[in-house]
Amino acid sequence: MRLLVIIPAYNEEENIARVVNDLRDHYPQYDYVVINDGSRDHTLQVIKDHQFNYVDQPINLGLSATFQTGLQYALNHGYDAVLQFDGDGQHQPQYIQSMMDKMEEGYDIVVGSRFVDKPKPHSLRMFGSNLIGMMTKICTGQTIKDPTSGMRMLSKRIIELLAKDINLGPEPDTIVYLIRCGAKLTEVPVEVKERIAGESYLNITRSIQYMLNVCLNIMLIGWFREKVDLEK
Repeated sequence: MRLLVIIPAYNEEENIARVVNDLRDHYPQYDYVVINDGSRDHTLQVIKDHQFNYVDQPINLGLSATFQTGLQYALNHGYDAVLQFDGDGQHQPQYIQSMMDKMEEGYDIVVGSRFVDKPKPHSLRMFGSNLIGMMTKICTGQTIKDPTSGMRMLSKRIIELLAKDINLGPEPDTIVYLIRCGAKLTEVPVEVKERIAGESYLNITRSIQYMLNVCLNIMLIGWFREKVDLEK
């Protein structure tokens, strides 16, 4: 199975070299591409200095469009699966193989989950995660213990769908929609590190807005979205 690790990067000048060098030096069996999302700092220059494989978006388009660029790259180069992998150093490449093992069992979506065998901490963000998990259970009948995890592996038929539909971003509401269309999902346990440098765009206000938007999309918009036949 040919896997492409997609690394979206926005203003990650302090992290991107460490992330990609770790992947490239210690896990050379995995292909990767960095998608620079119109960074305003020196991210692009760091990428060029290290001669990383990359695609540059000259303006900031956001995570959904940036990941879709990676999906289109994967589709054009004939990859069988992709992994969404953060450029901030939180995701760890040692878990990629266990995710691939599940993908080869026939799953369409493999989520790197922090909470397969560990309880969630008590926080506002985890409250939002629990709320999204409850909405997912209601709409699909499936329990996802870490619905907001950004470390997700997708099969080829999911790549083909998401690469062509601008309305399907890498978010929990899209995962719910795909399950309702017949996609098979499982989770594997992973550890996630704290961000070492730089700042996340998700402050408290944006986190609340994000959770509300996701829940609204799951409960309302998702029900009216026409299902696709993933077998085509």
